[in-house]
Amino acid sequence: MIAATDLHWAHSRGCNGTGVLVLAGSSGRFDVARADLLASRGVTALALRWFGGSGQPPVPSEVPLETFTAALDLLAAECDRVVLLGLSYGAEAALLTAVRDPRVDAVVALQPSDVAWEGHRSDETGPPRSKWTCRGAPVPFVPMDRDWEPDAGPPSFRPWYEASKVAAGAGVVEASRIPVERFGGELVLVAGGDDQVWPSLEHARAISARRSSHGMSTTLVSDPGAGHAVVLPGEPVGNPARPYAVGGDAGGAQRLGERAWPAIRQVLRC
Repeated sequence: MIAATDLHWAHSRGCNGTGVLVLAGSSGRFDVARADLLASRGVTALALRWFGGSGQPPVPSEVPLETFTAALDLLAAECDRVVLLGLSYGAEAALLTAVRDPRVDAVVALQPSDVAWEGHRSDETGPPRSKWTCRGAPVPFVPMDRDWEPDAGPPSFRPWYEASKVAAGAGVVEASRIPVERFGGELVLVAGGDDQVWPSLEHARAISARRSSHGMSTTLVSDPGAGHAVVLPGEPVGNPARPYAVGGDAGGAQRLGERAWPAIRQVLRC
């Protein structure tokens, strides 16, 4: 069960039959503005808080993928087709869910990952744990390199993710790859070339190549000057200040959102 306080419904008066589950990233917030924007275009949107809520893990660690399938149950009861739209960790969750749930018709993965990663730690001395579980078992994951040290100033975590794949080794990385070839629906990947949180464009290219090797098409939208943020047309521009580097030039987040919007509208049928 998902508590009502962890859901934000945005209904359209003239819904086109599409329901979209909106997943934020590591902030843990509701993407209320994004859900409301999508609903204004004629879809039913459901924003979900997936950690830090009632009965949920306090941080993104060992989050049951059943959280997302339960939310899809709610959408599927109202809509003819369902779409997952997630940012960063939310994109990771969207892809992991889509390859396991045949009800998903399309995925929009903003700043995605091609692998599952270690979850956040509450105890730095404890063993690494997966960010996700499925049916009570941990999803195979790439552990974060505990020997990595950030540079001075607001840290860029991109090198940490890159170093962690190297430290984990090819076997662990391959076992942790999201099997995107199992998802037969439409897939839109959106990535900034200057993403300093993690190398989302490289991740997106790896996802696209994996699907291509299985004869599957993928839409990849990118902008070399955009960072980790994505602002869709009509969305408010949030405070860009973070205690870590996100990358991107002035206007990059809006430019990437503009470029991605036609492909997003196509999968939403709006």
